[in-house]
Amino acid sequence: MTVDIAMSGVKVRYGPLEALHGVDLALPAATLTLLVGRNGSGRTSVLRALAGAVPVAAGTVHWRGEDVTRMRAHDRARRGLCFVPDERALYGTLTVAENLALAAPVGGPEAALEAYPALAALLPRTAATLSGGEQRQLAVARALLAAGARPDPVVLVDEPVQGMSPEVAARTYGLLAGLARAGATVVAAEQRVPRALARPGVLVHELVRGRVAFSAEAVEPVAALLPRPAEGPGSSRSAGRSEWPR
Repeated sequence: MTVDIAMSGVKVRYGPLEALHGVDLALPAATLTLLVGRNGSGRTSVLRALAGAVPVAAGTVHWRGEDVTRMRAHDRARRGLCFVPDERALYGTLTVAENLALAAPVGGPEAALEAYPALAALLPRTAATLSGGEQRQLAVARALLAAGARPDPVVLVDEPVQGMSPEVAARTYGLLAGLARAGATVVAAEQRVPRALARPGVLVHELVRGRVAFSAEAVEPVAALLPRPAEGPGSSRSAGRSEWPR
């Protein structure tokens, strides 16, 4: 596998608190990679560091052989990196149609509406009035449009199915896997490995307290990381939620 984007010895700090303690990760092209771990494990901080959304206190980030550690987030976005955070991923005062148009200024929203048909009836509504699951569909749909406008993009998604029904969550996992098959480097952060993604070719890195504790392919023994029976693919992580850092 060809490494597309990687971090070496990365440390991230929020004030006096260190969230990542020298993380090394190599993320291959045209592959779906999962970052899993409990709240506070550092998985969100890894995505933020890759996207340039937080400064790196130590270590480096390389993208296609270039050191982008100090590159600003908007410059990475212009080069084809799409980051979908778990919160504030939309323009709440804009309509669904306007949010989609900003993600794909050339071309229409057809691909997004094909992925999530329920969004068609919501096009005139402002994003802030949508339910949590509808907002998440819109956020992922924006990423699909942005990725489709770039050759070999990098797509980073934090908690992609939060608030979604099991059926929509399963469709979302399929869409992310499809992006990877089409050549995108896709990295998703979840608490556990979704059953829908326990398949050959999907890579898993478990983070524990700001360090990578376990790496494997999703078909290898990862039973401890799979959802418990009571958890569905779109289950909320609100109980016992720890917002910062992750």
